[in-house]
Amino acid sequence: MIFSDDTRSSLWMTADLVNTLPGTADDAVDSLVSVAELTAYLQQHPYSGRIRADQAELDDIRSIRPRLRALWDADRDAAVPLVNAMLADGRALPRLVRHDAYDWHIHATDDDAPLATRMLVEAAMAVLDVIRSDQYDRMRVCEADDCGAVYVDYSRNGSKRYCDTGNCGNRMNVNAYRRRKAQETA
Repeated sequence: MIFSDDTRSSLWMTADLVNTLPGTADDAVDSLVSVAELTAYLQQHPYSGRIRADQAELDDIRSIRPRLRALWDADRDAAVPLVNAMLADGRALPRLVRHDAYDWHIHATDDDAPLATRMLVEAAMAVLDVIRSDQYDRMRVCEADDCGAVYVDYSRNGSKRYCDTGNCGNRMNVNAYRRRKAQETA
């Protein structure tokens, strides 16, 4: 599965933002409650344009997370109206830009638009690419019993079953091994 660098980056940003919701990753707590946590998130996922990094901006970003999570709960056809609504709400007008260390890529909102709007539209543009390439089945929720984290499966054969937020894969494999051993000794 080949996506452009900006699509992959946006999908990564989106999954990481969704995974800050309570009940998604191992810890089951909201991990985006303070401006300091927002600042740390933005260091990992830098944005150009206006960034206030204040409580109001944090509240706005927190408010888009359920809309983004809905993309993982929908199938490909059901995701289309969600993506279209995000693009319409952000008044998306795609254009090519080049800045900082980034070569030509798409910005779909004005750099002065609120950060939450830019994040929502950027996520919608990335998911648009996933839908158009018929790879929507790669947007997954972790299969671990105790995890609801989301991820995009970039593996060659599309066989990834667990997220990268914790050690879900190892934990589930150990559990399966222990169950097999218990059945063998019974």
